[in-house]
Amino acid sequence: MTHALLLPDFRHERVEVVTGSRSGLFIAVALHSSVLGSALGGARLWTYPTWSDALGDALRLSAAMTLKNASAGLDAGGGKSVIGLPPGTVLDADRRRAAFLDLGDAVESLGGLYRTAEDVGSTTEDMLTVSERTAHVVGLPEAGGGSGEPAGPTSLGVYSALIATLERSAGVRDVAQRRITIAGLGQVGGRLAERLSAEGAVLTVTDVNPAKRALATALGAAWVEPHEAHLVPADVFVPAGIGGVLTDEVIDALDVRAVCGPANNPLADRSGADRLAQRGDPLRPRLRRERRRRDLPRPRGEAARDA
Repeated sequence: MTHALLLPDFRHERVEVVTGSRSGLFIAVALHSSVLGSALGGARLWTYPTWSDALGDALRLSAAMTLKNASAGLDAGGGKSVIGLPPGTVLDADRRRAAFLDLGDAVESLGGLYRTAEDVGSTTEDMLTVSERTAHVVGLPEAGGGSGEPAGPTSLGVYSALIATLERSAGVRDVAQRRITIAGLGQVGGRLAERLSAEGAVLTVTDVNPAKRALATALGAAWVEPHEAHLVPADVFVPAGIGGVLTDEVIDALDVRAVCGPANNPLADRSGADRLAQRGDPLRPRLRRERRRRDLPRPRGEAARDA
């Protein structure tokens, strides 16, 4: 279940909210911006406390996609869709198919201004179902002519970012014996955990799905409950699940050198970025001395600050 957060400011071009005619489920399609082109963003299937929480997630996620697509230099705006499950809902195969057919109709209603894709809780096979109702969908299975599961390349990108983060915060580019906490063992977080474990990282992991504990056991990783993950001393905390995990209280309690992860909108509020920055880096002076002693490469621009 996701965190209950306040609705963000409404600055979207268009938002469609429907009750699926087949599934009876809440569906929101949020188009934040099409300035750079047809909006692009995945379809999330998740459990929410209320329909307004599902709507808020769609609004926040779509706004983030505008920034992500622009930063990547894509000719694409930002959008997102959400299928909200009431607490305790378990979808059988028929109702799941009905839900994604309903999503396809909702996407089609925007006339090409928004393209959907896989996201948390959805799969490439689900996108194939969506394609029965609209052509405005990407990330189809390879067998269906699509690009296939994107989690592999995504996890590689996160790994590269984590290596850069370790270089910045610890002066090393090697995960061996580095303490890393991963909160979320889905398609991306699970793959990242497997790679880090193979390279000798000391892992602590968690997930809202207790069945993921089997992966922790297989990898030799320590398991903690989700609400305890941020309290574990670590070099890097990796939010790899739902958004909003970095509340003011969590940020203040973090016992880590750095945060780096694939979760969309990990901050509960944008002010959390300043709150993280204000914590500073008490390790920086020691790391500078250590780099001098060991002749380690410095992050770009640090030599000028030391002068």
